[in-house]
Amino acid sequence: MENVAHFLEQLPEDRRNALISLRKIIIEKLPHGFAETFSNGMIHFVVPHEIYPRGYHCDPKQPLPFISLTSQRNHIALYHMGIYAKPEILQWFAQAYSHHSKTKLDMGKSCIRFKNPATIPFVLIGELCTKVGLEEWIRTYESTIKR
Repeated sequence: MENVAHFLEQLPEDRRNALISLRKIIIEKLPHGFAETFSNGMIHFVVPHEIYPRGYHCDPKQPLPFISLTSQRNHIALYHMGIYAKPEILQWFAQAYSHHSKTKLDMGKSCIRFKNPATIPFVLIGELCTKVGLEEWIRTYESTIKR
């Protein structure tokens, strides 16, 4: 899969519509400076090399990741590195989730899993996108993840 449009075209309609909506809200709400990319079957929102030339510590050729979206076998996955790196955002999100969704929160370290596309709390995801700006993410990354 070469790009976002092709990736989305290949999905079942319910997943496609949910990912289109998630992508739209992320683009609308994410603070200025992040860029959208596509690789490895995922939509990524990253800090471009023009802003952070050192890139991602695991592979400096890759830009610094922040949010990623994909469709997995049994769920839609939203990866948010701010949740992983900033405990106060994780705590806020976990508490707010129950006010926005009747489903149980299904999470990994940075991964939020949505098994039913109809239950995705889009407003909450939009609010989550506003919690960390680009410069704050770089500082957080350098102080907590990249050592």
